[in-house]
Amino acid sequence: MLEFAPICIYLVISLLVSLILLGVPFLFASNSSTYPEKLSAYECGSDPSGDARSRFDIRFYPVLILFIIFDPEVTFSFPWAVPPNKIDLFGFWSMMAFLLILTIGFLYEWKRGASDRE
Repeated sequence: MLEFAPICIYLVISLLVSLILLGVPFLFASNSSTYPEKLSAYECGSDPSGDARSRFDIRFYPVLILFIIFDPEVTFSFPWAVPPNKIDLFGFWSMMAFLLILTIGFLYEWKRGASDRE
């Protein structure tokens, strides 16, 4: 049981620090708002208008699909951040297959006109 003493001490200290950091703002917060504008909605410097639950135009969805396609590309390109002599032939061709699928998705979206602006 003595082996776990440092872990228990660390957990107790981290719990105390967390509770202190969460509790300190309540000591200094005031219940009354002296500036009512701080409680108002902020939207690019202008008053909000209309319903927040309005429907989006269908033209936004192909752009969303473009982001969904190209965000994982950055993540899956990280394995290539190794020296060229460390990556074997399987690693090279698997990345080529990934880039081929990515290119096909890009060409499909381009043909559908996702990047066209009206």
